[in-house]
Amino acid sequence: MSPVTHMSNEPTGMPSGPRQPDYVPHGHDFQSITEQISDIVLVRRTGLGWIGSFLFSNTLLLVFTLVVIYLLIMGVGIWGIDIPVAWGFTITDFVWWIGIGHAGTLISAILLLLHQRWRTSINRIAEAMTIFALMCAGLFPLMHLGRPWFFYWLLPYPNTMRLWPQFRSALVWDVFAVSTYFLVSLLFWYLGMIPDLATLRDRSTTKRWQVIYGVLALGWRNSARHWHRYESAYLLLGGLATPLVVSVHSVVSSDFAISNVPGWHETVFPPYFVAGAIFSGFAMVLLLCIPIRHIYRLTDFITVDHLEVMAKIVLATSFLTSYGYLSEQTLSWYGHEKAEHYVYLNRLIGFNQYAWLAWCVFFCNTIAPQVFWIPRLRRNQGVLAAVSLLVLLGMWLERYVIITTSLHRDYLPSSWGMFQPTIYDYLTFFGSIGLFLSAFLLFARLLPMLSMSELRGLLPDAHGHEGGR
Repeated sequence: MSPVTHMSNEPTGMPSGPRQPDYVPHGHDFQSITEQISDIVLVRRTGLGWIGSFLFSNTLLLVFTLVVIYLLIMGVGIWGIDIPVAWGFTITDFVWWIGIGHAGTLISAILLLLHQRWRTSINRIAEAMTIFALMCAGLFPLMHLGRPWFFYWLLPYPNTMRLWPQFRSALVWDVFAVSTYFLVSLLFWYLGMIPDLATLRDRSTTKRWQVIYGVLALGWRNSARHWHRYESAYLLLGGLATPLVVSVHSVVSSDFAISNVPGWHETVFPPYFVAGAIFSGFAMVLLLCIPIRHIYRLTDFITVDHLEVMAKIVLATSFLTSYGYLSEQTLSWYGHEKAEHYVYLNRLIGFNQYAWLAWCVFFCNTIAPQVFWIPRLRRNQGVLAAVSLLVLLGMWLERYVIITTSLHRDYLPSSWGMFQPTIYDYLTFFGSIGLFLSAFLLFARLLPMLSMSELRGLLPDAHGHEGGR
């Protein structure tokens, strides 16, 4: 085996022999790991790049706020939704954001239970991405209600009329699934930060931040009893969060699959949607990690080896998602349902605004990730970023095509129609990206982006064994 080069050196090509990925931060000790990560929050001055990005994201967030206020005044008619396409950009955005939030729990919970060391450098970023993506996703069903101030009608609360939500409604399923997923993900994210928050508390030089981080650290004193309880609770939450990865997007897919609308009534939807969610989620993690590792000089911790592993997962989930595409076509062909035949032919070769979008989906989600078969391109950060952008675009278009093509051509030709998005559809979507970016930038500025305690745990102890604190 050829020795692994220092992780901060960017590879210019493939090594001459087989290489062994290594995720231990070489050249660092406990003190240097703590200083380099905590100094980003406590010492590093806010740069012009961060300020400019925050102003840009806040501008988008302001646009989003104004559109929502206008929506509450005028109603959902400002969007392009109409009969027969009663779902449009809003539900597309909802499913897209939910999908992006899947990679965080997968990296944090499932890979934790599988003892995968490579998760340590990216799990905190992925967990934060999950929280903020779910925040964005949860807003869209509420806005789509038409009267969002009555959202509490979806909750099973005691009332004098003895009325309960319709538990057979997919909308109620979404409320329970998304709220449970958000709560468990938030607890998992916060619990994992407690030792690092105590580190920030102890290293802060101002009384204000000592108090803030001290309250958030919940009295952590780094004792053996604290570590024992922390690791037990962390493992328990990991086991609890693991089935949520599968269940949440399966419930979201049931919004479509339980209906009799042609193109939606598919049993393959739950695994197909879960694979697509992980696919888009890992693409977003890649897109976030690539600039972060350079801007904050974290190339020793988020190495090219980490990026390469994520690229392999993107490639694998691309195959799973493409299998879902092909299974849909196969079931439609052998199902002997004329409406199903028409919907899928309309998607692929129809002379309308949707056929070219379907082929864009095929290119972005099936063809583009195939470059990751080449090791050199798998480790090229420019290629990684470009393919990740294409995947995110393709997954949004996929949800859009699924929704609109099935609804705009139903069983009755007399009810056929086209969906034409308005400017408010676009502003709502791009505004939600501003909400996501604003929250993520605040996280990067005020909280540790990498888990100091887990990175220190990768270092060998005095006896040469891994797991030293």
